[in-house]
Amino acid sequence: MRRFDKRVALGIALIGLICLLWLGATGGLIWSTLDDAGRTILKNTLGERIMLLLLMWAVSLIAVGSALRFLVSYFMTAPARLAEEAQVLLGADVKRQLVPTGSIENRRLADLFNQLVQQREALRDEMDTRVQEAARNTEQEKNRLAALMSELTKSVVVCNLDGRILLYNNRARMQFRALSQAPGVAGGGELIGLGRSVYGVFDRKLVMHALENIQHRLQRGASAPSAQFITTTQTGQLLRAQMAPVRSVQTAANEPVQMTGFVLMLDNITREFEAQSRQDHILHTLTERSRAALGNMQAALEVLEYPDLEPDMHERLLAVLREETEGLGTRLRELKSSALDSTVLRWPLEDMLGADLVAAAIRRIEALGGLSVVATEIDDSLWLKVESFSLLQALSYLAERLRQECVINTVQLRLSMGTGRAQLDLCWTPSAAKSTDKVVPGWEHDPMRSGVKIPR
Repeated sequence: MRRFDKRVALGIALIGLICLLWLGATGGLIWSTLDDAGRTILKNTLGERIMLLLLMWAVSLIAVGSALRFLVSYFMTAPARLAEEAQVLLGADVKRQLVPTGSIENRRLADLFNQLVQQREALRDEMDTRVQEAARNTEQEKNRLAALMSELTKSVVVCNLDGRILLYNNRARMQFRALSQAPGVAGGGELIGLGRSVYGVFDRKLVMHALENIQHRLQRGASAPSAQFITTTQTGQLLRAQMAPVRSVQTAANEPVQMTGFVLMLDNITREFEAQSRQDHILHTLTERSRAALGNMQAALEVLEYPDLEPDMHERLLAVLREETEGLGTRLRELKSSALDSTVLRWPLEDMLGADLVAAAIRRIEALGGLSVVATEIDDSLWLKVESFSLLQALSYLAERLRQECVINTVQLRLSMGTGRAQLDLCWTPSAAKSTDKVVPGWEHDPMRSGVKIPR
């Protein structure tokens, strides 16, 4: 059942009123043109038939109303209904065809909407297919990466730039479990896990320094930049870490390479370091004892050269030589055994352009405030093999002590090639307010502090 349209009733009333006014105006004009005799004849003629005129007027309104209702439904209601149905299709995920109604133009518009709906559904189906295919490919790549990482003998941890862990292998989980202070309770879960911060294990400054070096090398166009460092954990374990960047996908040839994260490959070198320490101790002991043994042997040989040496003394000196020789052999065998049972540990040194090291030192020292740094006599072609983090910490510490205790505001950095080794100089001009002759020599006995205010 169709709903009653108030617009049709309002249109009929308006048309009926206009027609009634038009008939009244027409009758008034005719009445004004007649004389008295004509008016009498007209009154007598229409007086009894006025109801017939009103009836015909009412009948005409019914016909006008029917026509008006058809026109409104044809030209107004159908487009409005089409707009409502199109709005429903736009705002909801509904799959249905619009029924063409109304005028020819409105039917054509409904057909056009149906074609657009079909294209939209086809695009959605294609998009869903591509998303599912991409998800399958991503899952396959993830499984391949997980399988590859699980077979690695090193602990691998993938993080974003904020230090949040995104991926790690089983070797890393076992490694962090060994580093845990409560392995029986948490099993290393308090240290490693998706979304956890890697700074719970590593010093933030150390990691940020390595990231800064890698980013600087990326900006200079390095193809495979990396950094490595050694750090101690809260449980006293010694870790060697090698960092590599995770780069963004380049959509254009001239687009700069962006770093979106980093990969850490970890080795626990605590036992290696302890073995090396034991080997160093044995070597030191061998050196000290061998010096004394060689002295005794030299003295014994000198006495044996005397022509009038008594036989008893000759036998005692030979016994000293045999004893010292056997002692040297024993210590050499101990050193050989230690060398075979331990791996020689080298503190990780990274290749770095000398100019980059000086630039990093300038930024680090000037960030402390109160000092300006001037770089002079820098050999731009000089490459270094250094542990940059510790070296920059030492330079920053010395520069800050110079500023506070020697009352200076400018230092100079010089880098040149010496005899087989590079020479990095931290220079300053002594202030007349305070002499440095009595202050600087005592610093080599003071512990170096970083990140705290140096007392005067």
